[in-house]
Amino acid sequence: MAAAIEATTPAPPLATGVIAMRRSETLLFTSREADGHENETVARTLRAGLVRQFGSGRYGFTPTGQRVRENVVAVVQREMDAIGGQRISLPSLNDSGIWRRSGRWESFEGEMFTLENRDGKRMCLSPSHEEGVAHLVDGVVRSYDDLPLLLYQVESKYRDDHARNGLVRTKEFTMKDAYSLHARRDSLSEYYDRVREAYVRIFDALELEFAVTRADNSVMGGSSSEEFVAVADEGTVALRRCSAADCRFGVTDESPRSDLSAGDACPDCGERLEAGEGIEIGHVFELGTRYSEPMGFTVDTADGGERDVVMGSYGIGIERLVHTLVEQHGDADGCRWPDTAVGTVAPFDVSIVPLEYDGDLREVADRLYESLEGDVLLFDDREATIGERFAESDLLGVPWKVILGNRFRETGEVELESRDGDTRYVSLEDVTATLEDGPGTVAQSTE
Repeated sequence: MAAAIEATTPAPPLATGVIAMRRSETLLFTSREADGHENETVARTLRAGLVRQFGSGRYGFTPTGQRVRENVVAVVQREMDAIGGQRISLPSLNDSGIWRRSGRWESFEGEMFTLENRDGKRMCLSPSHEEGVAHLVDGVVRSYDDLPLLLYQVESKYRDDHARNGLVRTKEFTMKDAYSLHARRDSLSEYYDRVREAYVRIFDALELEFAVTRADNSVMGGSSSEEFVAVADEGTVALRRCSAADCRFGVTDESPRSDLSAGDACPDCGERLEAGEGIEIGHVFELGTRYSEPMGFTVDTADGGERDVVMGSYGIGIERLVHTLVEQHGDADGCRWPDTAVGTVAPFDVSIVPLEYDGDLREVADRLYESLEGDVLLFDDREATIGERFAESDLLGVPWKVILGNRFRETGEVELESRDGDTRYVSLEDVTATLEDGPGTVAQSTE
């Protein structure tokens, strides 16, 4: 078998942007145990080594967790770009002035981190950026012809919230926050629907089970809002949602129809509501002139007058999405991640797991490692058992394992095993094509 391997054509170099990592050179934070945490999802997140806790409501993302988070952001960014969003970045450290102008300094200060700089100026760490985006474009956006605009960012936010449920309620978190600016209210309604539909596509791409609920605008202000609430075994809100597969109606205790209970008829389709728990993963607001009016943010009109800019605000919690993915897709073996139009959310596309990293298996493992496209993790640890390598790959949620064992030595066939347990045997030459084409391209075999 070794002679045949040496005669094969040398593998091409790694493609641009491909991340290939040897286990012996990779900083992984996986752990067999994660006891003492409030629920299984939090424990699974820590066992997989996605994050490490720095204190109440404060988490640091490891290299593995950061890659997952960036993959989630890529899914979100794809849809925001597709509907005409332009990405910006606003400072998190704000002067109190713009918050006092909008009237939110007093209303938000209970959850806002505030401080005083060396000059005695009052400042805050921004919990949202409605004021900031108005300040960014004020004086540049002057005419109704400059609108509408959809601006978004993916940046840190800070709220002195009561920390609980791991990444769901934290004091520092990443939000994709978007803001639409309009000269007319009918334009706001159009963009509100456009962003709402993009959110549905995002959560569908991530294969999440969720409901859409009417909600209270609270300190955000404005006329109306809706929440996207993911189904969870252990969530942060009580959720009643429609049992019909194609209906996403839901209510929480903060919804206008909060009197609806399990067993009641769904107002949208007539099916029965069922009770459970949920996690808010997205929120969309029609703000109207709530911020532009007090901040004097206006545009010139066609008739020579001026009017207050009409605004919408739209948020998705990135860490909440990571937590919800672990909650809804994970199993007893660890994480599982969906495959999307921009690739898998998993930290690695494939892991190469040789029975032993020595001799002929080492040579083949190295060749595969250099030739496979995507983000590849090679288990080249001599000390780890094959079972430990399998377990770590599954804990990380790697979609495919390329297993080099006794069968390869006997027949030249490589075992491909999906994270869902789909096993098939292919020739060494067919490994790349099979992984690129995905499940179903080669007949399943469990011989």
